[in-house]
Amino acid sequence: MTGPGHNGGPTMEGGEGWRRHCWRQARESLLPHLPIEVVRLRVKRAAELGLDYRTYASVRAASGHDVVAFLFSSNALRLMPPLPALPEDRQARLASLSQCGRIAVVQGRLSPEAALQAGQGLLDRAHPAPYPLAPFSALREAVAAAHKGFPRDGVVLIGDMSLERDWSVAGRLAGYLPAERYFAPVSAAR
Repeated sequence: MTGPGHNGGPTMEGGEGWRRHCWRQARESLLPHLPIEVVRLRVKRAAELGLDYRTYASVRAASGHDVVAFLFSSNALRLMPPLPALPEDRQARLASLSQCGRIAVVQGRLSPEAALQAGQGLLDRAHPAPYPLAPFSALREAVAAAHKGFPRDGVVLIGDMSLERDWSVAGRLAGYLPAERYFAPVSAAR
C-alpha cells in the first residue's frame, strides 16, 4: 500500500524472507567474479600508479575506467612561491609513476612555468588552479582545461585542502585523494 497515510515501513505481506533471499541472490549475481589473471594485472597497475589495491579498485569501480592521469595541486606537491622546490618524497613518487599523465594545478602567485621548472621534468604540464571562491561552472571549466586530452573519469585529483575536493566534484573526476594519503611512505600506505 502506497499513498496517503503510508509511513514507508516494511510490508506486512507474507513472503518477506523469500523476497530478501531473491534480492541477495540477484545482487550477488551482478557482482563480478574476476579471473585471477585480471586481479593480478590490476594489482600491478595499482603499483604502477603508486596506489594501494583497495584505493585503485574503489576508484575503478566508481568511475568504471582505469586511472590515466593525476592532477596534483601545488599545495599537495608542496610548491610554494617565491622559490618553489619539489621535496624529495614528492620527486620520488612522481618519478615512480608510469603510464599516466602528471599534471600540476597551481594556485596563488605560483605560475605554471615555475611549477614545471620546479618539477624537473617529472610533470607533463601545469595549469592555473580555479579561483578559490569561483562559481561551480568556473571550477568545472578550469578543471576541464587542466585535464584536457584525458577522459575526466580516468583522472584522479591529489589535493591538500578541502576546497580542492570541490574541484574533483565540479570536474566530475574519477576521484580525490588527500596528499597525506597518496604521498605517505609505502609501508604506511599499504
